[in-house]
Amino acid sequence: MFKKINWFAWLVLVILWNYGYPKATPLQDVLVAVILSVLFIIIQKFKSRDLQNRSSRSKFKN
Repeated sequence: MFKKINWFAWLVLVILWNYGYPKATPLQDVLVAVILSVLFIIIQKFKSRDLQNRSSRSKFKN
């Protein structure tokens, strides 16, 4: 579910970029899409690390 939300948020941001900056070159469009992708990958890694930390902590609780 989280992956679908991330993908949808990425798509919305790319669409907003394209409509917000219509005079952007194709290179700028690609750069923004790549930067957003990397940003969402980083967010996903932090989110999964946080979930792993929470689950490992709960195993030791009595």
